[in-house]
Amino acid sequence: MMPAVRSRTYSIEMMLVVAAIAAMALAAILLGSLPASARALELPPTPIPSTGAQPTFEGAPANPAPIPRIGHTPQNPYMAFNGTSEIHDDAWQTDAYTWAGPLGRAAVTKSTLITRDCGSLTFDEHGHVLSVCVGLSGPQLYMFDPDTLATIATFALPPRQSAPAPTTVYQDFTGGGYFYLDDQGDVVTATTTRHIFVIAETSDGTGFVKVGDYDLSGVLSPDEKITSALPDVHGLLWFVARSDGVVGTLDFKSGQIHVVRLGHGADGEIENSFATDMKGGVYLATNHALYRFVAGTGGVPRISWQVRYPNSGETKPGQVDAGTGTTPTVMQHGYVSITDDADPMNVVVYRTKVKLTKRVRRHHHWRRIHQRRQVCKVPVFSRGAGDTENSIVAAGRSMIVENNYGYSGLTSVENGGMTKPGFARVDINKNGKGCRLVWANTTEAAPSVVPKLSLATGLLYTYTKGPGSSDPWYWTTLSYRTGKVVYKQLAGTGLGYNNNYAGIALSRNGTEYLGTLGGLIMLRDGI
Repeated sequence: MMPAVRSRTYSIEMMLVVAAIAAMALAAILLGSLPASARALELPPTPIPSTGAQPTFEGAPANPAPIPRIGHTPQNPYMAFNGTSEIHDDAWQTDAYTWAGPLGRAAVTKSTLITRDCGSLTFDEHGHVLSVCVGLSGPQLYMFDPDTLATIATFALPPRQSAPAPTTVYQDFTGGGYFYLDDQGDVVTATTTRHIFVIAETSDGTGFVKVGDYDLSGVLSPDEKITSALPDVHGLLWFVARSDGVVGTLDFKSGQIHVVRLGHGADGEIENSFATDMKGGVYLATNHALYRFVAGTGGVPRISWQVRYPNSGETKPGQVDAGTGTTPTVMQHGYVSITDDADPMNVVVYRTKVKLTKRVRRHHHWRRIHQRRQVCKVPVFSRGAGDTENSIVAAGRSMIVENNYGYSGLTSVENGGMTKPGFARVDINKNGKGCRLVWANTTEAAPSVVPKLSLATGLLYTYTKGPGSSDPWYWTTLSYRTGKVVYKQLAGTGLGYNNNYAGIALSRNGTEYLGTLGGLIMLRDGI
């Protein structure tokens, strides 16, 4: 999620980008007068401008080192296949792929300039890259050619309902920043008008057409903007809104909508998405507590359990609010993990199910219940220099977290600006009693990317920034086993290559994609 931007002096480069955004917004408005299904564009890509000379490749091509004995992440039957359906890859939000990413062999990079930030990337049955990309006018659905990055089609979603300041254009991803592909391959996305749209591809696979529209404005106030919407294992659509801790359900068949509110103001903020399990559970976090919900009678959201996590009460540089920056991650063996807002920050793991004695249940010993619920709390990164606004990567009993401390907005990494470095891997002990820090990388700075793990290569795919006034950005891989850099490939330099919280995506053919402020970029092996 997007932190507010502090007032600063803006570079000429940034002003040019904002001007380009305005031009793209006008084009989107003009394009919006056409029928959505007719908008097959096939626009040839224009590369994102890059300035300054930097080494293009560091390290050495990787040798695949598959991660063994990792259990299967269950498939939600109402979502597209794991790894293709949404920003965190699957309903558990693991951010892990079973297939390989690029190995850095004669690396080939490409980009396309659309001056929109494509935060979530998915893949349709034809291999096209689909994304809801955010710009000045608001979110817009795109279809890209996976090889050339040419724009095949667009679909104009409802525009912003209020005009944002130029410096906060990319700080609001509600109303479409999170979306998913359902089991039919249709895009399901929230809108800025508090609707849920279902958008299908045309029969020739080169356009879009809206096939469903569900109005939630009758149960949500104008200030309650939808952050994310996902189905549970039974097909009931759950949605959350940022303010007031809104948790709701929508039955696609009956049209019934139910909403509960967890709190008002700062106590009930929900800044991120949520996870679902195979037993009907929905895991979400406010800025104070982690919740597990289930559907009650008629689909009414009901709290199954809740637990408060450690909180310093401080909104650190790089955070949206004083709370966890993570979407909860469901893990194998009955665990769910988040980071807290302590200082130093902890990776915290809880049991999804706790066996309680009759005595504990009878006397409501909530402290004992909490102690049994919590598996571990492991500090990562340095005091006063650690936080994250991205979900934990999970594989088996392992978790990897990155440091986003210092990313207070677009200008915080301009003109040589850097964030605090840091990645860490924490493993749950095999006996389920506690966790341990396996390794820490203290050299690589990833300001805001959603990293991904390939179980087939044993590589963590991330996106880092290097020092220097030209502001170089790198495709970077770390070893799952050691945390050391394997290879780095220059993506480009300057503001247009800042990913601004967009997430990496790996296609089945081993190509890596990422949205940036300039548009969409890709990396693949040349041999």
